[in-house]
Amino acid sequence: MSNSFGTLFKITTFGESHGPAIGVVIDGIPPGVSLSEDDIQKDLDRRRPGQSKITTQRKESDKAEILSGVFEGKTMGTPVAILIRNEDQRSKDYSNLKDVFRPGHADYTYQMKYGMRDYRGGGRSSGRETACRVAAGAVAKKILASHKIEIIVYTLSVGNITAKKKDFSVIEKNLVRTCDLDAAEKMIKLIEDARKDCDSVGGVIEAVIKGCPAGLGNPIYDKLNARLAYALMSIGTMRGVEFGDGFAATQLKGSEHNDIFFTKGKEVHTKTNHAGGILGGISDGEDIILRVGVKPPSSIAKNQQTVDISGEDTEVQVKGRHDPCICPRVVPVVEAMIAVVLVDALLIQKTIK
Repeated sequence: MSNSFGTLFKITTFGESHGPAIGVVIDGIPPGVSLSEDDIQKDLDRRRPGQSKITTQRKESDKAEILSGVFEGKTMGTPVAILIRNEDQRSKDYSNLKDVFRPGHADYTYQMKYGMRDYRGGGRSSGRETACRVAAGAVAKKILASHKIEIIVYTLSVGNITAKKKDFSVIEKNLVRTCDLDAAEKMIKLIEDARKDCDSVGGVIEAVIKGCPAGLGNPIYDKLNARLAYALMSIGTMRGVEFGDGFAATQLKGSEHNDIFFTKGKEVHTKTNHAGGILGGISDGEDIILRVGVKPPSSIAKNQQTVDISGEDTEVQVKGRHDPCICPRVVPVVEAMIAVVLVDALLIQKTIK
């Protein structure tokens, strides 16, 4: 099993959804970075369960404990280990799943690969693991801040409702973390309706990265967009990634899609940004724009047809506390994985310049 990500800035996560704790070890952090548990907690609070009426009601404080790598408030250049204890597991909610495969989950594929699985919430395949990524991302963002790089992530759409306005100041002021307060109310109603119907809905998350310098990315096989896509697709709920115009670019001509260069002072810019800030796998200095497709959560209370571990037909109803839409809580996870990729790219760039 691959539990590590990154080259110079490398994260390794550990723990299961219903074990005693989860956590992350981060290697490659430069010495002298100011870091406290409060820095990490701010982002963990944005991801934690039970934060609103449209998220799972599992109650976890997700309190970050720094175990190593920090002395007198600054990183030492040694591995930073962060522990997050599990507090509100209800393993009994999963007792009826011991011998059946939940549709949409990794139960069957884990069983086929490893010959066993943790049926209590999915173990390592659970979305609970993403708290470790958010902790690592909080550390990465401290480094990015010193480079004046800002990552803005928000819910662009839920189901068939799409944000029309782009007001970044309201993202953390509504339950769905969208950039359009008018759309937010409609999104919330759609999510509530899905929950009442024992169902779930998906959506699209958009990210805008500002201040990224030109030159990041390592062609041919470690292109910046390739690393970002790899990182984002490692989040279990993702179903697709696109940059700039994305698939809409297929409807344009080259003369329409090409971003025309011009010089402003001593800097080169583009008049448009159809490419989304990355050319040839290398950042071009413009805003990096990307979107990820988020599937509807697989844990729903409806009766569903499935098979058991013996291959016999049966029915399953997933009990417990689950998100009817994961978009609001996945926003900080997307933010974190982008931050980890960018810090890694910055450190790699320093080795050649």
